[in-house]
Amino acid sequence: MSRVLFLFLDGVGIGPGDPARNPFLGARLPCLRSILGGRLPVFRTRSDARVSSAPIPLDARLETEGTPRSGTGQVSVLTGRNAALLFGGHFGPWTPVRLRPLLAQENLFVQARRRGLSVRFANAYPERYLERVPSRRVAGPTLAADAAGLLVRHHRELERGEAVATGIVNRGWRKELGFSEVPEVSPEEAGRNLARLAGGGHLTFFAHYGTDHAGHRGGWDGAVAALEQVDRFLGGILDALPPDVTLLVASDHGNIEDVESGHTRNPALGLAVGPGADELCTELRSITDVAPAILRFLPDPAPKPAS
Repeated sequence: MSRVLFLFLDGVGIGPGDPARNPFLGARLPCLRSILGGRLPVFRTRSDARVSSAPIPLDARLETEGTPRSGTGQVSVLTGRNAALLFGGHFGPWTPVRLRPLLAQENLFVQARRRGLSVRFANAYPERYLERVPSRRVAGPTLAADAAGLLVRHHRELERGEAVATGIVNRGWRKELGFSEVPEVSPEEAGRNLARLAGGGHLTFFAHYGTDHAGHRGGWDGAVAALEQVDRFLGGILDALPPDVTLLVASDHGNIEDVESGHTRNPALGLAVGPGADELCTELRSITDVAPAILRFLPDPAPKPAS
C-alpha cells in the first residue's frame, strides 16, 4: 500500500549559488546532502534558474506578477488551484478570506477523506486554538485541517509523542504556553515521532513555518540555524520512516534561500524520498501540482463487498 508523508516547509526556495547570500551554502546539512548525492539545492546565477541539484523545482509565480506569498501559495499547494490568479494577485501571509471556502471544500485532506483514505494531521495545537487567535491570522494548513476534522492533536498527544510541535521541538509549548509536562525533544526525536505517525495512515501531513520566519527576521545566523534544525528533523524522519512510506517535501515560495531579498520569485523547493519518489514526482512542475500528484499516488479505497 502506498503511503505519503507530506512535510510542508514554509518559505524555502532554490536560490543562487552565492555563499554570501544563500544560507544553504553556509549550513551543516548532512542529511540533505546525503539525499542529493552530496550536493545542495542551488541554481548557478540569478539569471540562470537551471537547477543543478534539486530534483523538484516548483514554480511559485503562477503566471502572476509580483512576489509569491504564503496566503495564496498555501491555498495553491493544498488545493491544486492557482489561487494567485483566482484572487487577482499574490497575497499573504494569511489565507485570503475570499479563498477560504475554496480551501475548505477542495483541500487535499478533504479530498482524500472523501475517497475513504486515512489522513493524519500531525501538528499539535492548543485545544480550542481557533477560538483564541484572530480569525484572519490562521495559516492555510490549519484551516484545511479544521475543515477536514483533523485538528485533533493537542498537548496530551504531544506528551505521548503522537504529535509534533509546529516549531519541531517543544520549546514553545514549554516556555511560551506553559505546558511544563510536555517533554523536551530533539529535532531527531521529533522526526522519529512523525515517521511513526506516518505508518498509521495513507496520508500524513506536517507543516513547519520556522523557515519562513527565519527568512524574514533571522538574518544569516537565524537562517542557518533554521535550516540545520530542519536537516536534523529530516534525519530523524528517515531513520524511522516505514518502508512503504514516501516522503514528499514541498514549499509555497522562496525566502530563506536569499538573505538579501525577503520573499523571492525563485522556484519553491520540492524533494521526494522513498519507494514511490519517482512516480510521485513525474508531473511536479508547480506548487499547484502537489495536491493532484499526491491524490493520484495514493491508493483507491478497497471496494465494498457486495451485499
